[in-house]
Amino acid sequence: MAKPTLIIMAAGMGSRYGGLKQIDPIGPSNELIVDYSAYDAIKAGFGRIIFVIKEEMEALFKEKVGDKIAGAIPVDYVFQRLEDLPEGFSPPAGRKKPWGTGHAIYCCRDCIHEPFVAINADDFYGADAFTKVAGFLEKTNEDTEHRVCMVGYYIENTLTEYGYVSRGICDVSKDGYLGGVTECLRIERSNGEIVCMDSGKPAVIEPGTVVSMNLWGFTLSVMREFEVNLTRFLTNNQDNLESAEFYLPCFIDELIKDGKAGVKVLETGAKWFGVTYREDKPAVQEAIRNMMKSGNYPERLW
Repeated sequence: MAKPTLIIMAAGMGSRYGGLKQIDPIGPSNELIVDYSAYDAIKAGFGRIIFVIKEEMEALFKEKVGDKIAGAIPVDYVFQRLEDLPEGFSPPAGRKKPWGTGHAIYCCRDCIHEPFVAINADDFYGADAFTKVAGFLEKTNEDTEHRVCMVGYYIENTLTEYGYVSRGICDVSKDGYLGGVTECLRIERSNGEIVCMDSGKPAVIEPGTVVSMNLWGFTLSVMREFEVNLTRFLTNNQDNLESAEFYLPCFIDELIKDGKAGVKVLETGAKWFGVTYREDKPAVQEAIRNMMKSGNYPERLW
């Protein structure tokens, strides 16, 4: 079986962070968060990495990210262009931001020929996550009903102390399959509880609740479903195309509802790290130093 490809979605501009957080050094030798993801993926047996970026980021991204990693694993680039849409659709005049994470994967459709995994560029997932998703894809073939997997994190392990985050709240069956994903765009700690504030009123989320951190594994045949669901999204959002986003968790939810794929949830007790806000950076740096002391990472990755 072909080695899986890792798609790293890096076209977002990190507006809350105040800059291109994807290329902000975190490690002791100027490593970025994405460097650690690439390192863990290589150790887990991935065969290639595709970076999805904005075209105007290409030179800077290659200099700061891709050229280093390319010495250890083949690297390709895909541009997430607003006009890259199914036939019959075009972006509205006022649209400036990318179409979302689901569209980022759609943009990779012509260069994927093997099982693939999608992650965010600015999230630290941990080695266990890549090992688990690679193991799932190695054992799964195109004939099985369950063609998708997700690494699920516990909500309390995915929060920042400096503001709110968005997470996909997962409905997981007793046998470990995903029933659906509900996107919550404003989750934070409040008065000792974890709450979702999307409606303006706090809705408590219990510790141990499984959430998506946008780490998904797919067999190759799932790729064709992206065009089907993106077409549906564009058709259903004709009145909101200047701002609507085609979220990857929403794509997964549609697959489940349509009966096109079962999704195995691979739970991990690992703690997520990310730099949603600038104030997060020192805590992430300390966590990486501690993992280096434990022997999980060398002082210099490349």
